[in-house]
Amino acid sequence: MNFNIIRCARTVLHVTDLEASRKFYVDTLGFIETESDSGNLYLRGLEEHNHHSIHLKKAEKPAVEALGYKVASDADLDVLADFYTEKGYKTKWIEEGGQRALGRALRVQDISGLPIEYFAKMDHVERLLQRYDLYRGARVQRIDHFNCAVPDVQKAQDFYMNELGFACSEYTDTKEGQVWATWLHRKQNVHDQAFMNSVGPRVHHIGFWLPDPLALIHACDVLAASGYSKSIERGPGRHGLSNAFFLYLRDPDGHRIELYSGDYLTSDPDFKPIRWDIDDPMRQTFWGHAAPDSWFNEASTVLDVISGEEVPTKQPTLEKRKPEFII
Repeated sequence: MNFNIIRCARTVLHVTDLEASRKFYVDTLGFIETESDSGNLYLRGLEEHNHHSIHLKKAEKPAVEALGYKVASDADLDVLADFYTEKGYKTKWIEEGGQRALGRALRVQDISGLPIEYFAKMDHVERLLQRYDLYRGARVQRIDHFNCAVPDVQKAQDFYMNELGFACSEYTDTKEGQVWATWLHRKQNVHDQAFMNSVGPRVHHIGFWLPDPLALIHACDVLAASGYSKSIERGPGRHGLSNAFFLYLRDPDGHRIELYSGDYLTSDPDFKPIRWDIDDPMRQTFWGHAAPDSWFNEASTVLDVISGEEVPTKQPTLEKRKPEFII
């Protein structure tokens, strides 16, 4: 079955203090505030023509409500709904008007327990790519990918590739051939969706594309000058996997975001996935510096698409390794 899934396109994050989130995301990192009210904050990057790519929703506890994918047409939503329903997955329709700026949307609890959303329509707003007078902070351009911790990476990879039509750009495995982490894509770069072997389902981070490495370095200076130096968790650095220049941050509620620049084209049909051995330390940090324990152990809770309750986590199916070998 062919699903016209275009790309990762938005996320819905529960936060406890919208004003603290605004100071971090808008005033410091330079996201564009499209709209807000007493319970919601809608943000986007400078090149995005859709209404938002982050919906921050006020709640009592931090959590991830949805990871949203854009599909080609409204009819694709019906095809996806039939597919998931036939296979016995939890599904929930949000009718047009049920979410600000979106048409109707389908939410599903995927094979790993992650809350995935599909939508085709979103209100359009002014694209600010050449409004250089508005470039501030990290000069964030657009949402790029989701990275999720799941207990069985092989199962998640097989489902996304064999059933949903994702392609693999890079992966890490053991000498026994067990897949430890995988980078999957629908758009023509390294990934829209990554899975890593860990306690899950949880969301490890949401990645946002920057125009160049200098924007990332400038973001570090702005964060430090604004009193957010402790929000810098890891980096700046370069991954071996994806070849990307990276910086990992924790927002005021602990959600992890990655500021990301680099990677490469994956559009050729004869592109072969790149394998990394789990014992090669250069795959996670090309320059060799280690990540902190929090980067391996902490991630965001995800919610059930029907009940809205926290999804219970499971231990990974593969044996535990030293922290430096987790991804």
